[in-house]
Amino acid sequence: MTGSLQAGLSGPVPGERPPRLPPRRHKLLLTVHVAAAVSLLGTDLVLLALGISGLRGADPQTVYPAASLIASWLVAPLVVVALGTGALLAVVARWGLLRYWWVTIKLTATVVFTGVVVLVLVPRLAASADAATAARTFTTAERMPLAVVPSLAVAVLILLVGLAIFKPGGQLRSRRGTTPTTGHG
Repeated sequence: MTGSLQAGLSGPVPGERPPRLPPRRHKLLLTVHVAAAVSLLGTDLVLLALGISGLRGADPQTVYPAASLIASWLVAPLVVVALGTGALLAVVARWGLLRYWWVTIKLTATVVFTGVVVLVLVPRLAASADAATAARTFTTAERMPLAVVPSLAVAVLILLVGLAIFKPGGQLRSRRGTTPTTGHG
């Protein structure tokens, strides 16, 4: 593996700096990442509100088409932006994608979250929106996922924000000639 690629994946190689962005570009990238993550949290809260209103008896012809639009037009693009900018930030910063466990957890959770949104949430909400516009009735059990899934998503996103803020120490593995750190980076 080349030095610069290894630096991006597992942090800086001793004696070699990771690829760096000029400070303004780094701040711009960080701003886009934080804005996408905060927006993703907000859109998940909107989906949760729709899910709760659906459980309380709101008209599925209103709830499911709105949820489908939010998922496909907002949640899906935002999660892709958050994944891309987060991965790029890890590569160009000292953290590396696979060096610190908290970064790897954030990356893994975001990859899984992206897959679930794109491959499961958007298609299922589109099918539910189609069924609702066809005046199909929904049981409480069928309405429940629109409340439960956004609740779980909000909890995971808050955990990821906590990891980003506190940056708990501990490297996944040490490289030859170095010792793992346990403090904040």
